[in-house]
Amino acid sequence: MTTTTPAGPAFADVLAAAGLTPDGTAPTATAPDMSREPSAQEAGSGVEHHKAVAVAVLKGLFEAGDTQVVDRHVRPDLVQHSPFVPDGAQALKNAGGAVHARFPDAEYRVQRVIAQGDLVLAHSHLVLTPGTRGTAVVDTFRFRGGRIAEHWQVAQEVPEATANGNDMFSTVSRPQTNEPGPAWLTPHHEKLVAEVFDQVLVRKNPAAADTYYTPEYHQHNPNIPDGRDAAKTWLGAYFDAFPQLSVSAPKLLVAEGDVVAVHSHGVPAPGLRGLAIVDLFRVVDGKVVEHWDVLQEVPETAANDNTMF
Repeated sequence: MTTTTPAGPAFADVLAAAGLTPDGTAPTATAPDMSREPSAQEAGSGVEHHKAVAVAVLKGLFEAGDTQVVDRHVRPDLVQHSPFVPDGAQALKNAGGAVHARFPDAEYRVQRVIAQGDLVLAHSHLVLTPGTRGTAVVDTFRFRGGRIAEHWQVAQEVPEATANGNDMFSTVSRPQTNEPGPAWLTPHHEKLVAEVFDQVLVRKNPAAADTYYTPEYHQHNPNIPDGRDAAKTWLGAYFDAFPQLSVSAPKLLVAEGDVVAVHSHGVPAPGLRGLAIVDLFRVVDGKVVEHWDVLQEVPETAANDNTMF
């Protein structure tokens, strides 16, 4: 996490523009029969299957307007943490169908996907209208019985320019690939990033970056320059400006290979609703070499009772 002011609840604007009713429904949708559980063959197995399903749902629903992809891969009792969509598979179908109807040329450009256990996390670039900057989105899915049972989402509008010259999505560090590294690295990197998050962010000690970050540390937060020293300076100034900042221990942590994602709640001062934040760290040779994040203000009200965490 690097706390900064997000551009606004981008997905809320999307749903509002799509013309959804206040409860997140669309009047033309009809509920499918979802009483039958998938067979073992349909359910599939393993994280690679789960990753493929997550991508199929995002692209199928928002690019192709294929609401039946939800019937195939999402449980009817879906627990929803996006504050703009009610619980249940039907509400997700309504939202996706309405967005596609309003933005038929939308692209859900999935940049990287990692999975661990029953969790899949996708970091994507959502472009509703070709030629616009779009929105950075992190979707996290929990699977049960081969289907998506729970969904979290954090979204941030892509700014016109960045302080580091990097976009919010690409991989700059070597090797320049968006695919996670070997699975045998996962336990060590998960432990390392948990320490980084606790020491640098929860305990608010930017000097700890000297231990964990490489000097060239590549930054994709649009407000922070590249480099370990720049990150330390920026974080130190932020911690000084908000001395009562509270950063929660990870609400979710997903690690695969050289990429570890942390979903947390940052509250700049008591009494504020704060930010839902997903930080993604890339680790090479025992050091953090690259960082992406997506931040979204927690809204005052939500379409479900589950919170963003």
